[in-house]
Amino acid sequence: MNFAPSPLPATEPPRDCPLCPRLVALREKLRAEHPDWWNAPVPAFGDPNAWLCVVGLAPGKYGANRTGRPFTGDQAGDQLFATLAKFGFTTGVHQAQPDDGLALHGIVICNAVKCLPPQNKPMPAEIHTCRPFLQKLVDGLSNACVFIALGQIAHQSAVKALGGRLPKARFGHLAEHRMPDGRMLIDSYHCSRYNTNTGRLTADMFEAVFARALELREGAGG
Repeated sequence: MNFAPSPLPATEPPRDCPLCPRLVALREKLRAEHPDWWNAPVPAFGDPNAWLCVVGLAPGKYGANRTGRPFTGDQAGDQLFATLAKFGFTTGVHQAQPDDGLALHGIVICNAVKCLPPQNKPMPAEIHTCRPFLQKLVDGLSNACVFIALGQIAHQSAVKALGGRLPKARFGHLAEHRMPDGRMLIDSYHCSRYNTNTGRLTADMFEAVFARALELREGAGG
């Protein structure tokens, strides 16, 4: 699922996806203001044979909506990719550009909502409308045994895409949830600038999530 073209195109919406009118309106506005930006649904990025899948919230205005690659071009991405490098998921150097040559190994990154929402706050109907694309991705990742949800909205979408039930799977940092098919979901606070700047999420806390993912994979014999 590297930056266009994607090895799993069937999992992605079309560039001019019409399904969410509010998001379409913002997309068209930004296409007029910033014609050199991506300004389209952002495809998943990573290894199609991944054992780990990270689900974020939605593209950031100056991050993925601008660059076209998840978590690329903003502070949240800097935090995420630095952590992935520390745990050996990357080759190349992250330079916050989709053509920087960075490659992911054993991991896929995606978002619960593919398009930029106003104020980074998708409406419930938009989250629901976009969920089938996440579902298709999840279904296509036959080797994925561990999932990480960054934030509560990503958690809710991931639980539903994995066939779980939300009343039984409550969000909490480092909370673990076994899904009906045996796959595991780990929650993390989102690595947003707000959470990292306020100390709600520290580097150690974030790294603990990935360390636990590795433990779960080893426990499953991966």
